Formats: sequence, C-alpha cells, structure tokens
Amino acid sequence: MQTRTVHMITAYGRADAFVAVPDDGRRYPAVLMYPDGFGIRPVLRQMAAELAGHGYYVLVPNVFYRHGPTPVVELPEFIGDDARDAIFTELMPMIRAHTAERTVSDADAYLDFLTTQPETDSGPIAVTGYCIGGLLAVRTAAAYPARVAAVAAFHAPVAADGPDTLAKLTAPIHFGHAESDITPADLARLNETLSAAGVIHTSEIYPGTVHGFTMPDTEAFSPAGLQHHWDRLLPLLAATV
Repeated sequence: MQTRTVHMITAYGRADAFVAVPDDGRRYPAVLMYPDGFGIRPVLRQMAAELAGHGYYVLVPNVFYRHGPTPVVELPEFIGDDARDAIFTELMPMIRAHTAERTVSDADAYLDFLTTQPETDSGPIAVTGYCIGGLLAVRTAAAYPARVAAVAAFHAPVAADGPDTLAKLTAPIHFGHAESDITPADLARLNETLSAAGVIHTSEIYPGTVHGFTMPDTEAFSPAGLQHHWDRLLPLLAATV
C-alpha cells in the first residue's frame, strides 16, 4: 500500500490531501472520500487505506485548507466528550464558512486531480463522506452528475440543502443514518424525495447507532455500525466504478 500527502491548486489556494492506493503499478477507480468535521487524522488514514486495499485510489481532502494545512485543529488521540466542546469552538466557524459554493468549487479541483493521476483509471469517480463530509459528497454529486458514478454518506445531514439538491442526484446512492440522527418519518420523506427524482438508492437507519458511529476515535463508535458501513459501501463501489 502506498500512502502520501499531496497538494492541489484550487480557485482559493493550495489544498493538502491524503492519498492511499495499492502499490503495484496498476490503475484503479478513484474514490473521493470526504472526512468528518474533525478532518484528516489517523482514523481517516486507516479507513482510506482499508478502502484502497479493495482496489481503489482514495483521496481524502483537507476541506478546511483555507484555515491551514492538516492538522487544522489539534486533536487528542481519542476524542472524548470532555474534549468535544473545545474542539467544536474552533471547528464550527470553519464549518459554517464552508458554503455550498466553496464545496462545489473545491470539488472541481479534487475531481480534476483524480482524473490526471497515473494510478487512476479513466472511468467515473465515486464520492463518499462522513458527517459533514456526507453533505459535501451530496453537493459534489449534485453539481457534477456526469463525473460522479456513485455517492455514499454516513451519519450525515444529507438533506440539509433541501429537496432541490437531492433532485439533482443521478448516481446510485447509499445513505447510512445513525439512529439518533433521523426519525423513521423523516427517513420515509427523504426516501420519497429520492424515489420521486428517480434516484437508485438505499437509505436506511443503522440499528443501535449514534451520530459518528463509524469513527473508532470517538465515543460514538459502533463496531457493528462500521462493519455495516463496509457491507453497504463496498458493493456499491464494485457495481459502479
């Protein structure tokens, strides 16, 4: 496995990102993996490497690069409840400033980068994301339907931009929701919106999970939830990219 830090020029500056790809000289389908609000850190690097091990070139961008390179915010090894308030005091202004316009502009640079790498194939790109990164994945897929072959989002506010954005989605979708993030009634309305738009999708609540369940460095972590995520994500990618 080859892992490294790369840099991309965007309309706003120079963005750093983490890359994982099998180190065998072959070309692989590309996956743009948006991190959660805590950003690039050991857990995200491990997840990217695990996904890459299934035969993908995985790019994890520092979406808050305007505020500095990784790590934008210093994090403890384990992000417990005692540390969250102080961390989010730093993070929330960055999250609020990361508008849909910024997301779409940056995504153009990320997708361009992925199509020009010697280790990526010539096919379309899959996009996935966690927490706020799931919303960024939805925005990316809605803005670039011809370039995105699949989209997945986990414990993410996928409907935050409203039904008009969801209606622009054309790629097959999987949304994995935390039990604490969405009610069954809201899930039904979300799925009705996707169905009305003709989007091929699975969108489900993962039993016994709370927001952030995929992240082993937080108290929200659910081993069963993380495995469920892999059980949904890997077949989606295998069928689309």
